[in-house]
Amino acid sequence: MIRRLAIACAIAPLSLIALASPAHAAQLCAADLNGNGDAADAGEMAQCLATADGGSLCPIGKVDCVGDSSGAYGCPLGAAHACLTPAGGAVPACSPHSCIDTSVTPIETEELVDDPGAPADGPVDAEGNCLGAIEIFGGRALRCRPPGASNTFQNCCRDKGKIVKDGMGGSLSSITTKIAIAKGVFTGMKAAYTAFKAGATASEAASAGANAIIVGIDPASIAISLAVNYMIELLLQGCDQQDMETGMLRGSDMCHEVGSYCASSILGVCIQKAIGHCCFNTKLGRIIQEQGRPQLAAFNDLGWGTPKHPYCRGFSAEEFQALDFSRMDLSEYYGDIEARAQSDIQIDMKDKVDDYLRTITP
Repeated sequence: MIRRLAIACAIAPLSLIALASPAHAAQLCAADLNGNGDAADAGEMAQCLATADGGSLCPIGKVDCVGDSSGAYGCPLGAAHACLTPAGGAVPACSPHSCIDTSVTPIETEELVDDPGAPADGPVDAEGNCLGAIEIFGGRALRCRPPGASNTFQNCCRDKGKIVKDGMGGSLSSITTKIAIAKGVFTGMKAAYTAFKAGATASEAASAGANAIIVGIDPASIAISLAVNYMIELLLQGCDQQDMETGMLRGSDMCHEVGSYCASSILGVCIQKAIGHCCFNTKLGRIIQEQGRPQLAAFNDLGWGTPKHPYCRGFSAEEFQALDFSRMDLSEYYGDIEARAQSDIQIDMKDKVDDYLRTITP
């Protein structure tokens, strides 16, 4: 059986938010304006304009046509580009980019990665402690979406600040308390998103999310007012549950960014990116993963996996005990805990986890 010091919770796959669909919304155009190989950045995708002849005109790069003495219009971009009159009546215009009918050429969307984490597949004691193998500081693969076509160019990866607090404290119990954080964030984001999709206002949904969070987390571990404001903001921006969950943990320094990948494309042109992460229950867990993996041969080949499929497993007990904490740079974490000698802090952290392992391993 594998259990984690960082509890992971499964989430149901969520489809990407659909593009708006008023008249002519199925006519889209996309252009790689900055030359980075995709059209997923702001201003690089647009809904086409309806024209008087029932066609469509791409507004990206659109210029007015020029009339001659006979009243005929020509496109300054060249004869290959047709001059079209907008449906509302205006000077004919042309564009260097073509429109795409999404009812004929649909947008291709990558399936959302659903990583429930290592399953709890063995016996536990009366308090829920694992009686078998332990996975230490394990994380979950999560993604959030920067501005793009599927989220109406809103930044669903925006950091709101450190909403979830993290600290070793002075006792072993603090370790077992902190393992509930990611589970509580998941529960809260699910409650907020479900309520919002069911018709609640963003404020009502955020309140439902906050109430769900504090059920599983010590209220001192989370800034509730920041969490509520964060949820309201992301719900109104069209961000989904996993966007919100990733953003909250990412902003609290609990995620390792693996990289970006294309989440949606049309005719081979990417119109929505996503950023893959490994997110952990604590900032300390993320730091030790980042500093410890290079010491272990087991991670040499896979590293952090790929942006679409991050490799977020925790350390085995044997791997953790093999880590040399004296080779780790934990300075990022020192400011979050009481002022003590760095060597004492390193020894204390390792001893606490080793003690925890001895108490739950037969």
